[in-house]
Amino acid sequence: MIRVFLFTMKKIALLGATGSIGTNTVDVVTAYPELFQIVSLTFHSNSEKGAALIKQLKPRYVGVGSERIKKELGDRFPEVEFGVGEEGLIKAATLEEVDVVLTAVTGSVGLNPTMAAIEAGKDIALANKETLVMAGKWVMEAAKKNNVSILPVDSEHSAIFQCLDGQAQGNLKELVITASGGSFRDLTRVELESVTLEQALNHPNWSMGKKITIDSSTMMNKGLEVIEAHWLFGTDYDKIKVVLHKESIVHSMIVFTDGAYLAQLGPSDMREPIQYALTYPTRLPIKNERAFDLTQIGQLNFEPMDYDRFPMLALAFYVGKKGGAYPTVYNAANEVAANSFIDGKISYLQIEHFVQQAVENYQETTEVTLKEVIEIDKQTRTIVERWIKEEGRL
Repeated sequence: MIRVFLFTMKKIALLGATGSIGTNTVDVVTAYPELFQIVSLTFHSNSEKGAALIKQLKPRYVGVGSERIKKELGDRFPEVEFGVGEEGLIKAATLEEVDVVLTAVTGSVGLNPTMAAIEAGKDIALANKETLVMAGKWVMEAAKKNNVSILPVDSEHSAIFQCLDGQAQGNLKELVITASGGSFRDLTRVELESVTLEQALNHPNWSMGKKITIDSSTMMNKGLEVIEAHWLFGTDYDKIKVVLHKESIVHSMIVFTDGAYLAQLGPSDMREPIQYALTYPTRLPIKNERAFDLTQIGQLNFEPMDYDRFPMLALAFYVGKKGGAYPTVYNAANEVAANSFIDGKISYLQIEHFVQQAVENYQETTEVTLKEVIEIDKQTRTIVERWIKEEGRL
């Protein structure tokens, strides 16, 4: 029996077009020009790559990070409307013709444009973990109210989403998120004291941006994924488990109440979860797919997670269970600390130090609002930046 799928053209807003997720999204979109069109895009500062994308994709609207870039590219592309900063992100995400917003920006900057898109009735293909880490309660409530779908783009959450499709929630025992262990998975705590930025950016399995690669090495990235999974799938933290899986072949699993496991496997290719988020529930071939043969892999290995070795992951469960603005503090402190390490201002292990210090410093006595969460995010960044200036690099 041949099944025929009716798939209409989807018009896409791509936030964060010049990053690794953005680049892979462009590959997916250009592989199926009859199905996808990027009508708006944003990028922060890579004007050379941004200009190439404008020339290639011919978007109607482009958001950029500065007035200088707006002027530079506005003169080159007079037919394109340009915006700047958060206003530009929001305008790109809420254009009337946009069907789905793929949020590939890094950090808390993704929250406000995502919320604006949800309120405008746009479906969200979510690659920005921080949106749900900071404001999962409010984001999911807004999505429900506006009848908007939030489709995961992270490979781990896409895997869980695929495994849960069609399954009764009552049959679920736990979610199992796999972790590669990052660049330093085989190093001891003592050996971490002298690692360099170059070493940290050498991920064994994935090609990603600097910040997310650093987060992968500290297991902060996995901590953010735990909190994100809690909100995406409505699952208690006690039912979320993380296991070390160095091959990154099993992208994540679910366990049923009868003990059966259901896993999603595939190559380390971000185009697959991106494309599935854009085509769900339809599946299409990946153009120029990567070779993948389990018989050539030989074996898959799984190990229990060492929470003493990766304290940032243990801290994620702590702040997630505390709720309120604790995850916001956790994320904001890490954004400042990780970027400070990238800039050479602090040593590698100081990332953990400043994040832990920020969480310990924060006290919450009453239920917070979304407005307060956004303010706490700003305050945390200011505090951590001050600590870094005072303490310096160890």
